[in-house]
Amino acid sequence: MHWIRHIAALAVCAGLTACTTPSASPPRTASTIEARAPVTILVSIDGFRPDYLRRGYTPNLDAMAAGGVQGEMRPSFPSLTFPNHEAMITGLYPDHNGIVSNTMYDVRRPDAKFTISDAPQATDPFWWDGGEPLWIAAEKAGIRTGVMFWPGVEAAFDGQRPSEWSRYDANFLGDQRVRTMLDWMRRPAAIRPKLAIAYFDLVDKISHKKGPMAPGTFAAVRTTDEWIGELVAGLKDLGQPANIVIVSDHGMREVDPARSVLIGSMLPKGSYRWAQWGPFGGIDAMPGYEAQVAAALLKPNPLMQCWRKSELPARFHYGTHPRVAQFICLAQPGAEVVDTPPTNHGDHGYDPDDPDMAATFIANGPAIRAGAPAPAKFDNVDIYPLMRRLIGLPPAAKIDGSDAPFRGVLKE
Repeated sequence: MHWIRHIAALAVCAGLTACTTPSASPPRTASTIEARAPVTILVSIDGFRPDYLRRGYTPNLDAMAAGGVQGEMRPSFPSLTFPNHEAMITGLYPDHNGIVSNTMYDVRRPDAKFTISDAPQATDPFWWDGGEPLWIAAEKAGIRTGVMFWPGVEAAFDGQRPSEWSRYDANFLGDQRVRTMLDWMRRPAAIRPKLAIAYFDLVDKISHKKGPMAPGTFAAVRTTDEWIGELVAGLKDLGQPANIVIVSDHGMREVDPARSVLIGSMLPKGSYRWAQWGPFGGIDAMPGYEAQVAAALLKPNPLMQCWRKSELPARFHYGTHPRVAQFICLAQPGAEVVDTPPTNHGDHGYDPDDPDMAATFIANGPAIRAGAPAPAKFDNVDIYPLMRRLIGLPPAAKIDGSDAPFRGVLKE
């Protein structure tokens, strides 16, 4: 449907609710505003806890929630950045999409370790071929996409990429990311993305360093909210209606260094290999040390619980993929499984049912019922089928997520 009158374009933009900053450009008349169909925008704010809202730091996000719908999500296990972004963009739990941790090994490449800092590995489709990302499903259906910094966009899938994409660059700040998305929206309709996806990481960075409730963290929350306000105001100025979905990958918890479990004091050097450390620990026994590692890790410990990968609780949906480490250790809230005490004051990776790990969900736009009851806490793999509905794709087969939590939220 095309809006061809000025009043209609303003009404659609008002549905975004977060247009709090008036545009500095001259008023636009009905003859200068292009009739535009809605676009869909997905934004991830890494480490953004739901209780950061409504504290006076987030007027733009609060307005979007008030005029749309807001709820809490349960992150996938483990509650780390890469597994959860891949879960949201594929609809598959990490155990099924193959991004089982931020760092991991694969038996097919015994000498290679996947980390974001190792560009040859991070950009290799080998690691990312377990689940088709939303942007590829959209491109295959003829829906043009633009993706800024979402984990995994750096690797092609089936030889395909988004029409527009950028690999993560820490020096490219949030306001620059917003301007890039708005530049996409200024393009002629034929080359304008109909699905735009972006990632913001300032809140996560600062809350790791200072703690989740530190003044510096709330300053980062405020800054990120201002970026969202700039995005919405820019869309309004363009007369571009948009269905905007705001998510986070996980929450954040205060860390107590005194509650560190030092694996190096329990096992001799050379007897084990780290796949991941922190609140979530992935550990492999080196050949000949299997019994010794199992005995040390599996005995009761007040600060952590460890399992063989095959014995993890079913609610984690985890442990069958070959990339999962032999032993999985989960720290108690505030503790860490490490070799040296942590220097950060905040961390994530704890039990997904820990309230401090809850992730944020906000949706607003012409396809969203304003004031609809918030969905009950749902798994983040449900974001993928929601996004498929918003961009007009049919339901996907063989995924873990469901759009059931949103059936009272979306307009038919």
